[in-house]
Amino acid sequence: QVQLVESGGGLVQAGGSLRLSCVASGRTFSMYTMGWFRQAPGKDREFVLEISWSGSSTYYADSVKGRFTVSRDNAKNTVYLQMNSLKPEDTAVYYCAAKILGAREYAYWGQGTQVTVSS
Repeated sequence: QVQLVESGGGLVQAGGSLRLSCVASGRTFSMYTMGWFRQAPGKDREFVLEISWSGSSTYYADSVKGRFTVSRDNAKNTVYLQMNSLKPEDTAVYYCAAKILGAREYAYWGQGTQVTVSS
């Protein structure tokens, strides 16, 4: 079982930056691929990016490439999402998720943190 807690959301002007953090419970954090997803009002949840257990492999949605960066610190059981050049369309609830090595689906989810980008 993994529990995830996100933090760092808030209100920012377009062009600004935010850094989200996700802290995981448990001693096997390094065995999980970590992902970030988001859900805007009235829209389905969408994939944003993910990072492999070692941090050596990352994958980004086209909409955030070049603006968002993911990293992780396995010693701190934490994954980070650095968001730069934010746009109003980035406004959403951002969720951290985890899936065990080899799994196809994300099984564990955080409660989400709100990011609002004003124009």
